[in-house]
Amino acid sequence: MSFDLIVWALPPQASTAQVRQAQQRCHQGEHVQSGPMPGIVAFYRAITASYPDQSPRAESPWEVTPLHCGPDHIEMRMREDCPDQVLLDIERLAAEHGLHLLDPQDGTVYPPPVTVAG
Repeated sequence: MSFDLIVWALPPQASTAQVRQAQQRCHQGEHVQSGPMPGIVAFYRAITASYPDQSPRAESPWEVTPLHCGPDHIEMRMREDCPDQVLLDIERLAAEHGLHLLDPQDGTVYPPPVTVAG
C-alpha cells in the first residue's frame, strides 16, 4: 500500500493545526494564488535530482508521477517498498529548505528546525 508525505511552505512558527488546515483546504480545492515559493522550488529541484519524477526509473520511490506540486506544497505518493534513505532525504531536504513535513496518514507534522541567530 502506498503512502503520502507532503511538504508545506508555511511560516516556521505555524502550528500543527495550521499545517493540517492547509492540507484540508488543498483537498477542498482552495489553493494559494501566487507563484511558487522559493523553498518549494528548491526542495523540488533537490529531491527530483536524486529521484526523478518526470521519467522515473524502475527503482523510483514514487507511486504517482509527476509529483503533485502547488505553489506552497509538494505532495509525494510513495511506493510501499520505498527505501528508508528516500524518507531520510525528504526529511533532511524539508529541514534544509524550512518546510513543514506532514504525514497525512496519522496527521503528524514535523516543523522545520529552529535556528538561533548568533
